[in-house]
Amino acid sequence: MTRLFIILSLLQVLLIAATLGLASAAPQYGYHAPVVAHAPVAVAHAPVAYARPVTYARPLAYARPYVAPVTVAHAPVAVAAPRVEPYDPHPSYTFSYSVNDQHTGDSKQQSESRDGDVVHGSYSLVEPDGSIRTVDYTADPHNGFNAVVHKDVGAHPAPVAVAHAPVAVAHAPVAVAHAPYYH
Repeated sequence: MTRLFIILSLLQVLLIAATLGLASAAPQYGYHAPVVAHAPVAVAHAPVAYARPVTYARPLAYARPYVAPVTVAHAPVAVAAPRVEPYDPHPSYTFSYSVNDQHTGDSKQQSESRDGDVVHGSYSLVEPDGSIRTVDYTADPHNGFNAVVHKDVGAHPAPVAVAHAPVAVAHAPVAVAHAPYYH
């Protein structure tokens, strides 16, 4: 990685020297003014204005070709309009569901209705002790959310816990014989 970086750096130096005209085959004698090269590059969406050329205190010993400014124009970017969800000023719905699984004992139900900003609903479920918890709730902008909880004890018998006897597993010993080790 370091060698690659060094090689790329040397290539960049040689490229810059060649661009500035420093890699000349003719020997250079005497004192020369500092070499300053400006290659104007403009990235704009509007036309580029004329820039005043660079002036030097002393004339250069060799002529450099004129480098025209580079203008880069970008194509317009298409932007999709955001998707607007329809707004319902008076939403209304009604839904309900229930589950009654005899295998797992899961039993619950819920129903809810909405008319504008007023919601009425109820849900119930069987607690682990066999009682049924029922929650009746309402929500509106004036009173907020209110819930009333009822518990019906003894409605369902508590599930019976089944205990299994532990299983004993005995493994026969394994005999291992090693061959003698010779040097």
